Order: sequence, then structure tokens, then C-alpha cells
Amino acid sequence: MATGILGMGSSGSTGLNQELIDKLKEAEKKAKVTPIETKLETWDKELEKFGEIEVKINELLASVKSLDLFNLSGTNAFEQIVANTNGTSAMFEAVDKSLLTEGTSTIDVTQLAKRDVYQTNTFTDSSATISADINDKISIAVGSGTAVEFSLNQSYTDLTKAINNTEGLSANIEKVGDSSYRIIIKSTNSGTENALTITPSGTDVLGLSTLSNHVQTAQNMQATIDGVGYDVSSNTITIQGGLNVTAVALGSSTINIEKDNTAIAPALQEFVTKYNELVDMVDAELFNADTPLKDLSSMRMILSTIKDTLFGGYGTSGDLRVFNYGFELDKTGKMSIDNKKLGDAVLNNLDDLKSLFIGTAENKGLGTILKEKIDEMKFSDGIISLYGDGLTKRKETLEQDKKKATELLDAKYLQLANQFAAYTAIISQMESSFGGLKMMIQQSTSSK
Repeated sequence: MATGILGMGSSGSTGLNQELIDKLKEAEKKAKVTPIETKLETWDKELEKFGEIEVKINELLASVKSLDLFNLSGTNAFEQIVANTNGTSAMFEAVDKSLLTEGTSTIDVTQLAKRDVYQTNTFTDSSATISADINDKISIAVGSGTAVEFSLNQSYTDLTKAINNTEGLSANIEKVGDSSYRIIIKSTNSGTENALTITPSGTDVLGLSTLSNHVQTAQNMQATIDGVGYDVSSNTITIQGGLNVTAVALGSSTINIEKDNTAIAPALQEFVTKYNELVDMVDAELFNADTPLKDLSSMRMILSTIKDTLFGGYGTSGDLRVFNYGFELDKTGKMSIDNKKLGDAVLNNLDDLKSLFIGTAENKGLGTILKEKIDEMKFSDGIISLYGDGLTKRKETLEQDKKKATELLDAKYLQLANQFAAYTAIISQMESSFGGLKMMIQQSTSSK
């Protein structure tokens, strides 16, 4: 006798459960979603590797900046200087090293520039009103400028603030005794052109017309630099277009400026080191069957651009090449420097070496052009930038594909779960009916 039809009579409805749905869903997920997740994991590895290569490119760019004609710092490895000073009358600061010329300069300082300084009579309460008479005033003019009038019918503190708010003037209340104060009024800038003219009207309550209260008279800095006389309002002047000289004391000082060629070899070695590191990293991916990089042609193009620039001809006639000055390549493509040959070039052929790496605006050198080439690759339409943009877009597409596949899968198995629930109810009803039929059959057969 049959024990069940379509599972009836054998608890067939329990087979249509969530566990079965989950197994079916997981199997389909492996076919439709997992491959996309794997691609996203590979994308993460590609991003990491691309980031490492980009770091090496940036390091190469940083190393080549010292070989760039248009270096934003104003100097390159071929324009370094060393300065030796003697004496304590002046300090020196190079504003633009490229403008400095070799040689010795002598500075004889005979007078320092000073500001005009006045002090008021002493007072004990800075919040007290200076004068009750509204006619008591002072007017102050800076140099040949228009005089500014100040009322004394206000407190010492308020007068100080008002003076401070006037261009060319500064004022402070200073404690000059255990319980006494003065207002110290100064010209903001030094020199005779900034001398102050203070004129009281009414009663001179502050004593500013008293000669002893004019404690320092404005004067110019006077000096002779390499035989040229200077009489200027500031203690700092610029010579040679790029050297600031600041007088700090009376007396004589000298500065000796010389070219510093010791920076050339380290700069070139740093460039070679960063070039080799980049080549090693990119080559490792080009010859790696499991590399996460998808666009190897772009990597080849980046290296090709750098190598073409590096091994090109420079100078007016295009006959200057790195291999003429101690640069060598081994069979693996690594570059090295013969320090003896390079040292000889620095000593005896510096102009050509500079033309090779720095060049001029009309005939740019290797370092100048390579800096431009790397910058171009990093611009919005450059190969490095485009690679990064492509990575971003590919991830967006993969994430959208994953989201869509997951949503379709969820919808499909939600519908299947609903169908299973309906089937289970039908089967349960049929099993219940079959159970009653079975009982009737059993009772019928037992009564015979």
C-alpha cells in the first residue's frame, strides 16, 4: 500500500523550509555574486600596487626638482652657494641665491637707523582723565604727512589706543617705577623720513614739548658697502638683487660668496636611486603573471616616457647625453654613476653638465624636461591621472553590478520563500485530508 502521494503521509511539507532556500541561494550567489566580490578584492590589490608605483613616481619627481631650470625655490643643484662671513656689524640673508655673484663684499656700518621715540610725564592711574580742559590737545605728524589731532580730555588708556590706531605710530603704557607709568610713543618705522612732529595745544599736560622727553631721535642707517655709500631709513638693504644685509652694530663685516658644486653629485645620485627603484617596481609587475594591475600598457608607457627623456640628446646641438658623463646601464636596465667620470665633469666640464641637466629656456635640459613630462602625466588628462580615474570608475561599476546582482538574488529567493510557504500550506491541508482518509480506511478494514 502506498504510504504517501507527493510526500503526503510522510511529512513532505517540512522539506520546503528556509534551510533549503538558503542552500539554493548560496549556490546561486557563488555563481553570480562571488565573482564580482573577487574582482573587488583584486581591485583593492590593484589600487594598493598602483599607489605604491605612484609614490615612486612622486619620489622621482621630487629628486628631479633639484635639476629643474624652473625650480620654484629659485635654485637648483648647479646654483648652490656657500657664504662665509666675518665680523658682527651685519647679518646676511640670501633672498634669491640664483642672483648672487661670487666674490667678497665688505660692509662698514657707521650709523644704525633708529625710530623716533617720545615719553610722557609720569602718572599713577592709567584710567584717569588726562585733562578736564577740552582745549588741551596734541597733534602728531609722521614725516611730511598730515598731522593727526588727539584730545587730552580722555584717559591715558584711551589716548594710547587712539594713537595705536593711527598709521605710522605705536604707543604703549609702560611701568617705569613702582607706582608710576608713562606713555611711550614711537614711529612705527625707523629713519628720518619717519620722524615725529608732536605739537601740544592748550596746556602741555603730557610734557611732550619737553626736550628731555624726546628720548630718541630718528636717524638713518649709514654704511659703505664695497665703496658705495648708503644713507637709508632701514637697517636692511638688498644688494646684488638677492642678498639682504641687515646692520646690527657699528663696525665692519665681510661676506665671501662661492659656488658650492658639492651638491651636484648627491643630487644626481638621488635621481638615479629613485629612477632605479621605479624601474624595479614596474618591471616586477610587467613580468608577474599574477600582477593585480590590469592596464600594463599604461605602465609600459610611463616607463617609456621617462626612459626616452633620460636617454635623449641635449644642449644646443643635441649632442650632450648622460652616458658621456659617467652614467651607465647594466644588463637589467639599472643605472649607475661612475663617480670618477662625474667628478671630472664637475671640475672640468661644468657648463656642459649644466646644459645637459638644467639647460636654458630655449634649450631645456634633461631634468627640466623630465619634470615637465612627469607633471603632464599627473595632470587631469595625463596617463597617471587617467589610470587612477579608470580605477575609480571600474570600482563604481563593480559595486553597482554587485548591488544589482544581490538585489535580484534577494528578490528571487524572497519570492521563492513565499511560494514555499504557499506550497507548504497546501501540502499540509492535503496531508491532513489524507490522514482522515487513512483513518477511515483503517477503520473499514478492521471491522471486516
